[in-house]
Amino acid sequence: MSPLRAIVSATDFSAPSRHAAQRAAQLARAAGATLTLAHTVGGSAMEDLRRWLADDSAAASAIEADARARLQAAAAELGEGVLTHLAIGHPVEQVSRHADEIDADLLVTGTRGAGLLRGVMTGPTAERIAKRSARPVLMVRQLPHEPYRRILVPVDFSAWSLASIRQAQQLAPEATLVLMHAVEVPFEGKMRLAGVSDDIVGHYQGAARREAQQRLADLAAEAGLDAGRVLFSTPGGADPWMLILQEEQERDCDLIVIGRQGRHALDEFLLGSTTRMVLADGTADVLISSHRGG
Repeated sequence: MSPLRAIVSATDFSAPSRHAAQRAAQLARAAGATLTLAHTVGGSAMEDLRRWLADDSAAASAIEADARARLQAAAAELGEGVLTHLAIGHPVEQVSRHADEIDADLLVTGTRGAGLLRGVMTGPTAERIAKRSARPVLMVRQLPHEPYRRILVPVDFSAWSLASIRQAQQLAPEATLVLMHAVEVPFEGKMRLAGVSDDIVGHYQGAARREAQQRLADLAAEAGLDAGRVLFSTPGGADPWMLILQEEQERDCDLIVIGRQGRHALDEFLLGSTTRMVLADGTADVLISSHRGG
């Protein structure tokens, strides 16, 4: 597993984005990666201002100068060697474009902001940033106090599962990984409606769980995970998003890694319902993984 080389952290100078930048700086130091702190001035509001003040651009220039000074100050707080990038335009487009330009391994954002990045987690901005960027996107909820210790990786055994595990390893090589598969018995509801006995349904549930446990073990072996730092979980009996959140709490996980695309390619590419619910109701940071590095 190659270490992180370049990280881009988006900021709007709010407290949540500062927390995200601090996590990005922690990751960069641990991996010896470069860190770029990126801020975008504008969107439509800046365009309107430029149009209204076409004959006198002093106000627009002053706004840009203030943003640049604040960006440099924020970078200085993170330590030496932090790069800065100031852009004009739509935040999602500009941050994603810069990440592409420098071939970043990771894009980091806060969960909400005080302006242009507000709603990154729960609104359409989250879908746009995840859809636009082919890179892993780390969404930080909490002020980082230490490296990630325990990472929950829900898998569906699609091609994205291995990529998610490897990106979890890349972010936190020393963390314990909890590999989880939400067990669902096909046609369980219809079997119960048809009067199939609980013993027979239980037999199918047990078989499905044993199969899932073996596939998790095989997946861990394929990823080369240290047996002393991997746990397996095969819960069932509820919607997958509920099981993921329960596992997060019970295992005290500080990061959840979710593949951008699962079995249902289009749905998951647009951040499917399971991902949305985890983003909305979870407390851990969330990494939306990609095939990069997988």
